[in-house]
Amino acid sequence: MSHKHYAKIQWSNDGAANGRYSRRHSWTFDGGAIVPGSSSPDVVPVPMSDPAAVDPEEALVAAASSCHMLSFLWVAHKAGFEVGSYVDEAEGEMGRISPGRMAVVRIVLRPRIAFAGAAPDAATLDRLHHEAHEACFIANSLSSEIVIEPAA
Repeated sequence: MSHKHYAKIQWSNDGAANGRYSRRHSWTFDGGAIVPGSSSPDVVPVPMSDPAAVDPEEALVAAASSCHMLSFLWVAHKAGFEVGSYVDEAEGEMGRISPGRMAVVRIVLRPRIAFAGAAPDAATLDRLHHEAHEACFIANSLSSEIVIEPAA
C-alpha cells in the first residue's frame, strides 16, 4: 500500500538583497488549504521572518501531535473507549546534533483527554498511548525522541 502526499511551497524575492529578503512563503496542500509559512523568528529575526506564520519546526511538532491524536482516537475506539475531547500542548526542542547542524531533537506531547464514558485505568491509558505511538506514521518517520506525558 503506497500513498503519496503533496505540498506546494511558493516564495518570491521581494527585491531585497544582501540576505535581507523575506522568508515569508506559502504552503498549499492538495485539499486546497493555504497556510502562511516563514522561518522561525528564533532563527531569522523579524522583519525577515513572520512570527504569525507557521515555521517548519513548529509544523513538525504539530504533525507529530496531530498524528498521535488521530492514532490514539483509533486505538481508544478499538479498545471500547469513547474520547470526548483531546487537547495537546506539544513542544519541540531544538539542539545541536553535530558541528554546524541543528535538529528538532525532542518532541514532548502533553495530551489532556476527557472520555465521554468510562475512562481507562492508568495502565490501560499508557498502553493506548504506546499503541498510538507505534501506529503514528509521523513518529515512525522521525529519529528524534518523542515523549508522551499525558496530563492529568
